[in-house]
Amino acid sequence: MILKYAALGLASIAVTFAATLGAPSTSHAQEMKSRLFEVTKNKKLRVCQFPLYYSISYRNPKTGQIEGIDADLAKELATELGATLEIVETSFGTFIADLQANKCEIGMFGVGATLKRAQAVEFSKPYLVTNIYGVTRKGGNIKQWSDVDKKDVKVAVSLGSYIDTFMKGYLKNATLVAVAPPNTREAELVARRVDIIMTDYPTAIKVTSEFDWAATVLPSEKLAVTPYSYVVPQGDQIWLNYVNLFVDTIKLDGRLMQFAKKHKLDPIVAP
Repeated sequence: MILKYAALGLASIAVTFAATLGAPSTSHAQEMKSRLFEVTKNKKLRVCQFPLYYSISYRNPKTGQIEGIDADLAKELATELGATLEIVETSFGTFIADLQANKCEIGMFGVGATLKRAQAVEFSKPYLVTNIYGVTRKGGNIKQWSDVDKKDVKVAVSLGSYIDTFMKGYLKNATLVAVAPPNTREAELVARRVDIIMTDYPTAIKVTSEFDWAATVLPSEKLAVTPYSYVVPQGDQIWLNYVNLFVDTIKLDGRLMQFAKKHKLDPIVAP
């Protein structure tokens, strides 16, 4: 059924469906206020992305282009909407404020859907699910997970990420180093200012496949299993309905798996 809807045009179907949720006297007003109406009217989709996220939305220094699964899927969403794609650079520490300030209509960069964040923004249905991985230097003092939480060990995380929040409560002895853009955890590790970085599957698989000095350190159990979703401002159910329909559609028609395989993320595609 969803594939049939996709063929008819996602935007018109989503607007019609969402409008039926409200009372007849208010449905047109809701449509006029929705970001879906604005995007299709103005033919421009502003997508917030963090350009330092391996396999998700990473700006290739050689080409200047953002690459990754969400770089590809943002283009797909813009195409479905008949809109020109505009990338708005953000970070995990600022994306909520950027959405609330109307700098973009949607965040598409592997945002962990957490209960705390859900107090300020709305999340789509998940498209990826991952947990925490450690990446360290080969030959360093971190050989296994039990070596991580020790005195004199420095553990780097991205400032404002859900991993930052989790590790603050998890570590008892090691020193947590929250790295803010334009600096990166990986650069801190290369410079030997930290002993290990805490990341997710997308970054771990990319770093260890591209750099021969990198080694993955797995926890003894899965830590902070987290769904990754697209994120939109609160209070716009029509727009959220459309984004959810987009997620459902790319799962069913194979585009999600296609781009996941392209970036070696197929093991973490959400069901």
